[in-house]
Amino acid sequence: MVAVAHGSRDPRAAATVAELLAAVRARRPDVPVHASFLDHAPPAPVSVLDGLAAAPGPIVVAPLLLTAAFHSKTDIPGVLAQVRRRHPRLNVSTAATLGPHPLLLSALERRMAEADVAIGDPETAVVLVSAGSSDASANATIWNLARRWRTRGWWGVVPAYASASRPTPAEAVAALHDAGAPRVVVASYFLAPGYFADKVRRESLAAGATAVSPVLGAAPEVADLVVHRYEEALAQTVSAAAV
Repeated sequence: MVAVAHGSRDPRAAATVAELLAAVRARRPDVPVHASFLDHAPPAPVSVLDGLAAAPGPIVVAPLLLTAAFHSKTDIPGVLAQVRRRHPRLNVSTAATLGPHPLLLSALERRMAEADVAIGDPETAVVLVSAGSSDASANATIWNLARRWRTRGWWGVVPAYASASRPTPAEAVAALHDAGAPRVVVASYFLAPGYFADKVRRESLAAGATAVSPVLGAAPEVADLVVHRYEEALAQTVSAAAV
């Protein structure tokens, strides 16, 4: 498995990915797991895949991405096209992005509980914050996730975006207060710490949020989901080869 994360200049991000992949290896000790990053940190996916050109058996590229947007739709296919030109015999396929999936809601609730938020509290409204994207379908994924999460009993759940779209987290927190929410908390839909997660925490608390949950990181549910996406892609590869 070649895991592909977004990458960050913040060293906490790479450390978090390393922790997550250690949990993945513990679940599948039979599978070699390699980390790679699209931006800002080595190694690049192309370099890792070049090094595996002679590896036996299929290789699964596993995007550590919470929504399907530019990175999964353009960057990763571009990496695979480049690698296939250089290594036409390489048997490589791509797993689905981590989200959307119910396990991510479970991971969000784990992190909310760690921030002393009672899950499904009818006196609590939630702002579900993602990085945001210029891809409307990626932003719609967060909107749909927020809609599904409302069924847990919260006062309300609304989406917000750290960049590229609106509302911003601060705008969403203020709007919920204006609508009469007794308490507003923020759920961080980020895989790893870094600029966006720090910005969201700072601006949300300044806008009146009571709590901001930690990033998803190496939550057990996220590690389980990485393994699930890997096994899903591997099964599809084996099935296709048998046809």
